[in-house]
Amino acid sequence: MSTVIIDYGMGNVASVQKALKFLNVECTISNEPEVIKQATALILPGVGAFTQGMHNLHESGLIPILNEEVMERKKPFLGICLGMQLLASMGHESGECAGLGWIKGTVQKMENPTLRIPHIGWNTISLHKPSEIITQDHVDCYFTHSFHFEVEDPAVLLATVDYGSTYVAAIEQDNLFAAQFHPEKSQQVGLAMLGNFFKKYA
Repeated sequence: MSTVIIDYGMGNVASVQKALKFLNVECTISNEPEVIKQATALILPGVGAFTQGMHNLHESGLIPILNEEVMERKKPFLGICLGMQLLASMGHESGECAGLGWIKGTVQKMENPTLRIPHIGWNTISLHKPSEIITQDHVDCYFTHSFHFEVEDPAVLLATVDYGSTYVAAIEQDNLFAAQFHPEKSQQVGLAMLGNFFKKYA
């Protein structure tokens, strides 16, 4: 399996690559269309603003390629943090901005006057359905975000996290798996999830 970590200028590609190398997963960081087309799995990481992320994907010309490889050819796909949020229909950061639209829903700002926003640090996730990727319930993962993904279809909801309110922590549908937390920063729990992702699609 040859995995491509998509570099679209939104951070944390090196930490994802380091985690995959620890797991002996062959991977490349690239934004070259031909490299992406040859990949057997794709990872879209990301830290930062929804609007900037979509702008960068548009500017790089990657959206048609990603639509073809992931949604038409059903290539295994992993989205991390902003990479999960960009799957939404619409983001509401600095005005409305259309997302990739792979998972119906919107990205909204977290609102809680009694808690620190952004939500940064370790928090416990709760599973909502069986999964080959997240196999343990009530495990701690590392989060850093101030926006959250509100999904329309509860069937795609894999895990939630409580931080004043209940938020989506992970989603899974067909060949798509995405997490709001950072598996690559979630120590042994996160490494196990990454390992399970590649085991499922090996």
